[in-house]
Amino acid sequence: MADDFPVARTAIVGAATFGLGECPGWTSMEMAAQASRLALADAGIPLGEADALFVCTPDDFLSGLSLAEMLGIRPRLTDNNRTGGSAFMSHVAVAALALDAGYCDVAVVAHGSNQRSGAGGKLVSAARSSDWEAPYRPLFPLSSYALSAARHMHEYGTTRAHLAAVAVAARQWANANPEAFAKGPLSIDDCLSARMVSDPLTVRDCCLVTDGAAALVMTRADRASDCARPPVAVLSAAAATWHNQIGAAPDLTVTAARESGARAFAMARLAPADIDVVQLYDAFTINTILFLEDLGFCPKGEGGRFVADGHIAPGGSLPVNTNGGGLSCAHPGMYGLLALVEAVRQLRGDAASPVAHARHALAHGNGGTLSSQATVLLRAG
Repeated sequence: MADDFPVARTAIVGAATFGLGECPGWTSMEMAAQASRLALADAGIPLGEADALFVCTPDDFLSGLSLAEMLGIRPRLTDNNRTGGSAFMSHVAVAALALDAGYCDVAVVAHGSNQRSGAGGKLVSAARSSDWEAPYRPLFPLSSYALSAARHMHEYGTTRAHLAAVAVAARQWANANPEAFAKGPLSIDDCLSARMVSDPLTVRDCCLVTDGAAALVMTRADRASDCARPPVAVLSAAAATWHNQIGAAPDLTVTAARESGARAFAMARLAPADIDVVQLYDAFTINTILFLEDLGFCPKGEGGRFVADGHIAPGGSLPVNTNGGGLSCAHPGMYGLLALVEAVRQLRGDAASPVAHARHALAHGNGGTLSSQATVLLRAG
C-alpha cells in the first residue's frame, strides 16, 4: 500500500509555548488551554473557529473533552492518541488528512504538563516496566535507553564522550534561548564526571523534568495565506511502531525512525541532504545519535563520531535541537510538540537562534522506550 499524503495542502499557521520551566499554580490542562489560546492569537484566528482538537496531557485520559470544555468550544473532531512523545507528530498527520478532506477547518494540537511544580519534579507517565522486565528493577524508562546506549557502544565503538557531545551541543543552543530552563557552561568533562544514574547514562545524559505547554494551529493552504503569520507547509508525516517494552525490540541499535523517516522523505520527495534544520526528541543523549543514523543523516554506527565532530552544535553543518532540546530547554513529560514548535519558528525566522535561509525542517518524535517513532517534514512559505 502506497502512502497518500496531502503534500503542502495544509499548513501550520500558529505556534506558541507557555510556562516552560516552572509554572506553579497551573494545572496541566490550564497550561494546554493557555498555549492553545496563544497559538490561535498568533495565527489571527478567533477561538470559536477551532473545530478540531488534538491533545495529550499526562494526567487526563479524556484530554480532548477537558480541553474543549475549558476553551468553551464544541469541536467536530477530537483526538487523544497516546503514543508518548511521538503522539503530536501523529496528531499533525491526522489533522492534515482531516483538513484536506474538509472534515474540519481549523485544528489545534496542544499539550501541557505541570510535572515539575505539581508532581514533585517526577516524570508523570502511565507506562511501566513489563512483568518480564520488572524483576530486574530497572529505572523506567531510563534503563531501557541505557540498554540501547550500551549495545551501541559495544557494536560501534560509541563512547560516553560521544554521548556527552550531544548534551554539550544542546546546552550551547540553550544558552542563546531565553525560554531555556538549563543554561550555563557545560563541558564534556562535566558530563563524564556527573552522577551515574543507569550505566552508561549519567544525569547529564537525561532530559530535564520541567513544566511546560505548547500548541500549534493548522488549516488548509488556501486559507493559510490570510492568517497573521507566515504559513509553514506540512509536506509529510509518517509514524511507525515496532514494539512497546524494550525487551521486545528486535535490535537495540535500530529504531522505527528508519521506517517513519523513509516514508516521510518519500512522501515529500526530499532526502536528508535537503533538510536545513532538525528537531529530534532527545529524552536521552543516545536518542539523538540513534535518530541521526536511522533518519539518514549519517551511516549506522557513525552517529557518535558525527556529533563529536561538532556537526549538530551552533556553527555545525546540521543544526539540531536549536532551542536546547529536552536536555537543556524543557521536557514537560513529553517533548514532541516543542520540537514541532521550534521547527516552525525556524522556518518563520523567529527562533531564538535562527538558522540562515532555512527552508526545510524535520521534526521527529519518540514515544515509549524507543517504541513509537513519528517524523514530520515542513517547508517555509
